[in-house]
Formats: sequence, C-alpha cells, structure tokens
Amino acid sequence: MAEVVLTAENSVHAETLAQWRDWLAEHHTRREGVWLVQWRRHTGRPRLEYEDAVCEALAWGWIDSTAGTVDVDRTRLYYAPRRPRSGWSAPNKRRVERLLAEGRMQPPGQRAIDLARENGAWTLYDDAERLVVPADLAAALGARPGAREHWDAFPPSARKVALSWLAEARREETRARRVLGVAEAAARGERVR
Repeated sequence: MAEVVLTAENSVHAETLAQWRDWLAEHHTRREGVWLVQWRRHTGRPRLEYEDAVCEALAWGWIDSTAGTVDVDRTRLYYAPRRPRSGWSAPNKRRVERLLAEGRMQPPGQRAIDLARENGAWTLYDDAERLVVPADLAAALGARPGAREHWDAFPPSARKVALSWLAEARREETRARRVLGVAEAAARGERVR
C-alpha cells in the first residue's frame, strides 16, 4: 500500500463530535473523501469514539473505509461520500434507525438512504448477512466433491465475505464467474478474498 501523506486538503483532525459535525456540515458536498485523524487512547488527549464518528458521517451521507496509523500518537480513518450503489450493512442500518429516532439525520444522509432504497443498495447484503446460500452457489458447491462440506465448515465471517462479493456482481457474467471461483476455492478448502 502506498504511503499516505496527510495534507490540509485530505485530512481533518477533530477532537470532538461538534468539530467533526461542523466539518461535515461545511464539506459534505465535496467529491473526495478525507482522513479523520484521531489521538490514540494512550495519549489521554480528546478523541472521538468510532461509533460517534461513523454515526455523524452517516447522517451527512458519508461512510468510513480504510484505517491506518499516522504515528505513535495518532490514527487515521478514511471517510468519503457514499457511492449511490454501495450496499448497506446491518450495523449501519441500525445506526440510521437510531439517527432517525434521535432526529439527527441530515438531508444529505436521508437522500443517500432514499436512493439506496430505490436502487436496491439498501437490501443488497441482507441475504449475505443471514448467510443465505443462493441457488446458483448451492448448485456449484454440490457439483464439486467436498465443496459444500468445506463451505459449511468455514466461519460465518468468511461465508459472509464470499456471499457479499457475489451480491455485489452487477452483470450475470461477473456473478457466474464469481460463483465458480467460490465453489472451486471451497472444493480446495480455501476461502475467497
């Protein structure tokens, strides 16, 4: 992974929820994401809790992504505007329900939710999170000796990753190729991704 160089344009160091909220209110329309820089716990300096930071991002139509280290005293977590077709995880949907109940959802966040409900991104991961094996994958696993047994022995987290990857396929050819890859890997006792 390439080294990340933090600049005033690509990072913000918010020590309080109010600072993060103010930054999002002012910058939520930008196309590029930003590194939220935080003090590590051992410093004893003010820092946002992850749950607070991600909830505020969701309220403004943003989402968290890659984490990293800045130095011995600071960490970074990348936040960016949500892509319209990116799937919504169950934890983030629960956070949205809490934001709505508390009256904290902002118009940009509500637009992201409405769009996701319209285009199917809101439910994209529902079956994967319930570990529902789709018919095409079940058939591919059944056609390969040992594949279903290995699949069933994989931890739920590994199955969820594979099922989510299948759900993200937009074209039938892509999905068919991924189903084949998952089934062949399972036959070898290997997890995908």
